Amino acid sequence: MAVTRRQFVQLSSATGLGLLTGSSTPGTNSNERDDVPVDVRGALYLPTRDFNFYQMWANYSPEIIERDLGYAARLNLNAIRTWVSYEFWLENKKAHQNAIDHFLTTAADKNISVLFSLFENVGTKPTHKNVTDTNPQTAPPVRSPSLKVVQNPNQWAKPRQFVQWFMDRYRSDERLLAIEVMNEPGWRKDVKKFAKDMFQTLVQNRGTVPLTVGATSLITSVDYLDWGSDILQFHYNYPSSKQIFRDLLQDHHELSSKIEQPIWLTEWQKVASFGWSNSNQKVKDWYPDYSSLTPLIRKYSIGNFFWSLMLKPAYTLPMRRKGVLNGLFYEDGAVWSLEDAREIKAMSGNRAFSGVERKEWPTWTSSIKHPQS
Repeated sequence: MAVTRRQFVQLSSATGLGLLTGSSTPGTNSNERDDVPVDVRGALYLPTRDFNFYQMWANYSPEIIERDLGYAARLNLNAIRTWVSYEFWLENKKAHQNAIDHFLTTAADKNISVLFSLFENVGTKPTHKNVTDTNPQTAPPVRSPSLKVVQNPNQWAKPRQFVQWFMDRYRSDERLLAIEVMNEPGWRKDVKKFAKDMFQTLVQNRGTVPLTVGATSLITSVDYLDWGSDILQFHYNYPSSKQIFRDLLQDHHELSSKIEQPIWLTEWQKVASFGWSNSNQKVKDWYPDYSSLTPLIRKYSIGNFFWSLMLKPAYTLPMRRKGVLNGLFYEDGAVWSLEDAREIKAMSGNRAFSGVERKEWPTWTSSIKHPQS
């Protein structure tokens, strides 16, 4: 059944789930067969040498997109989560549309559906300097739009126009898996207010493509049910143990059997000892390790997107300063870990994967002081 926020809370309480309390009810009722495909098998995508999504579209290369989505196809992925760029749209609407069309066509040719997010709440202000910085040490992710716009409703007309423009062209596009209004708006009230307004514009222009909101947790995602969200999301990039991750997936499994809306894990990476602090101290477990979590994701058969398809320094600057490296594929098609590649591909029911394994920081990142230097 489709549920409201109130009904969701009632279901969570009635089933004894830990979604609201931080604890979990143990259980084993799950898909444990390795050969049963997970329905949504995805990755987050940003081209290797781009550090924010303005750069992805301003520097758009059809050849790179075709190559990289070909790597996704080698893993039998059927979904990609990425962002369009409000800032690039302001500069060149036609170029952005042409690039979006090419991206969607390329993905469809490889049997991959796309989850496009419209706005981003992670990063710094989208000044010209920030959106164009490509120095691996300093290039930041950028908010989209700026907090100056987000905090002033009198400046929301242009973002609404962007949403309307996107929906006019893509609201019923069969190449799209879903449309996400914004990534992680829930931890700031002003940003959440902006995202809600933009989501209302999505709803007013709704087509056949499902609508959703990026969320750090299921608790946060619950608030978006009353907005009209068709899909619940949650993120868990760095659980400190497999048991914690297992408990979370058990909660998901129990709840997903009782509601109509899909629940997707739209960001995950690895078991890790470090958190999200701003400490610049290098960490020991800086390397990708997707195989630490893939067996559990497969066991509970949860639709998911790992961060990230391409091997690159961490998206956020605090993580980059810790020396964290994310991703799987080098630009030449080699992989960081054959075991990671095989475990990810196993979500399709077939773990056969051959290729070159290379566990070295990409040479183009030599300016970064990383743990291997």
